[in-house]
Amino acid sequence: MSIELDIEIARMLEHARGLAAKAEDDGAKQAYVDILRRDPTHLSALIELGTLAHSGGYRSAARTAYLQALMHHPGDKIARVNLANVMREEGDLAGARLHYEAALQIDPRFPEAHQGMACVLSDLGLDGADDHWEKGFRGHAVVTRPYRGAEVGVPLLLLVSVRGGNIPTQNWINDRVFFVTVIYAEFHDPDRPLPPHVLIVNAVGDADLCDAALAGAERIIARSSAPVINSPAKVRPTGRVENSRRLAALQDVIAPQMRALSLPKLLAHEGLSFPLLLRRPGFHTGQHFVRIDTADALPGAVAGLGGDELLVIEYLDARGPDGMARKYRAIFVDGVVYPLHLAISTHWKVHYFSASMADSAVYRAEERRYLEDMPGVLGPKALHALVRICGTLGLDYGGADFALAPDGSVIVFEANANMVVFPPNADRMWDYRRKAIDTVLTAATGMLLRRAVHPADPARPAHPAQPSVSGQPV
Repeated sequence: MSIELDIEIARMLEHARGLAAKAEDDGAKQAYVDILRRDPTHLSALIELGTLAHSGGYRSAARTAYLQALMHHPGDKIARVNLANVMREEGDLAGARLHYEAALQIDPRFPEAHQGMACVLSDLGLDGADDHWEKGFRGHAVVTRPYRGAEVGVPLLLLVSVRGGNIPTQNWINDRVFFVTVIYAEFHDPDRPLPPHVLIVNAVGDADLCDAALAGAERIIARSSAPVINSPAKVRPTGRVENSRRLAALQDVIAPQMRALSLPKLLAHEGLSFPLLLRRPGFHTGQHFVRIDTADALPGAVAGLGGDELLVIEYLDARGPDGMARKYRAIFVDGVVYPLHLAISTHWKVHYFSASMADSAVYRAEERRYLEDMPGVLGPKALHALVRICGTLGLDYGGADFALAPDGSVIVFEANANMVVFPPNADRMWDYRRKAIDTVLTAATGMLLRRAVHPADPARPAHPAQPSVSGQPV
């Protein structure tokens, strides 16, 4: 490559980085592509284009960029780890593990590779994760995220757990508004001063998985006078067993009976009735979660789930008259209940990504009615039940997955802080969903700004005295 071309590409790279820093993502992507037209092997352009695509939710494009980088630069540890991160998010744990291992062969002390290996081994249920947690996060527990706003950003501490179980916040903690410092709560050095901040968001949301992280978050919060979103004290009672007990006590709320049993007690069939559900604590999106219809199927299911203790959950049949299972999701932001989605499926284990929504205009029309008229669709009994659930949780941000019982009560499947809000893809088929999702994300961002601007108003309760539904008093 000539000196003149080197100089030209360096100028183009500076321009691309400047656009990315100003959140002009489309322009930045085009600038990186222009570089790659001049030099298809340019490592920095490939990695930075992949990072930009990944941050925007375009995992396939990010994967392509990282693979191209490794084709020409197989010894680059950053490209290895970045590709492994994408693969892990896509569920390819075995493939991700290979690339983390390759990165550690290149640099045995690379913290990001140890962090990824710890996550993969933990997700696979394999030994060795603890050593990688320690090497990946001890001394690396504080990470400053890039800020891309035009004005001075609102300084915010985001507390997370290294083991997962974190509230997905990327769509409502905007990097053009908030200057975010992430602290991995389990490994934060108590002798290290806290970074500047006017607000703390505790994103540690899984009470069953993250006891150590919640304890670390409590220690961090005790050192600050800033307002806190989702205090650990509010998150702790939202473990599945405790939640089933306290929510079942609410009027017009049906919660499944639930208990944690050791494997020997479980295999002894102590007080079990079938069908039942078995779940390994600390997992979401249907992982390690099965229905057992007969006692004969129990030993095989227990062996497949692993762990030392499993949750035994009463099976509540939530199918409608048409035989389809329905799972509604509502989001709670600052005491207000918002509709988010309705998933309809032939399977008892309902998730939006695996439901029948894309295949049925009839089901999408039903979801649209829920999003546009939640009170009319659910009825007053269920609506008041949701308000009670919201008030009982007391979270600044949370939500519930539920179904409707024949008498109009709420059958609650899950209610906690770990409720995902992701915009749909660009297909116009999903346009009817966008307003409801934008309303939730805007409400969450607005809550952060209000708390940051008015941090110590003693007259303002932690939550509205009268919770409401999408702005309508109940």
